[in-house]
Amino acid sequence: MFSIDEIMSTSLITVPPDATLAEARSLMHDNGIHHLPVTIDGKLAGLVTLTNVLAATDSFLRDDKSRIHANDISVSDVMVEDVATVDRRASLRQAALFLERHQIGCLPVTNDGELAGIITDTDFVAVAINLLEQLEELEPTETDFDDADVA
Repeated sequence: MFSIDEIMSTSLITVPPDATLAEARSLMHDNGIHHLPVTIDGKLAGLVTLTNVLAATDSFLRDDKSRIHANDISVSDVMVEDVATVDRRASLRQAALFLERHQIGCLPVTNDGELAGIITDTDFVAVAINLLEQLEELEPTETDFDDADVA
């Protein structure tokens, strides 16, 4: 069976709390991600999500003089500080149930308190696809049914 270690992302893209919202948005866009761990000296300080970025970004409909620009907002102003995490030794089922129960999209993974990776709802979709493919391989084919009719 799969473990958290096997499916978590370990090539983490992180951002410091003093980064701007514009920098966070660019990192997310350039890397095709929706979650950025906020770190200080390698330790998790918070999490900024695409939802945080979009909610804090001023509408382009507002006139330019009164608009708050993403370069003027720091990540620390919009990040979630009380971040739920999962230990890398926890069961994959526990992590999946936690994401589903709390309707969140990711869990930073820790190892003895240090940020070790991140596991997202997309990672669980990949596991589901893999398991479905394995089940399909075990299912009898139509020719198997035809052979059974002959006997």
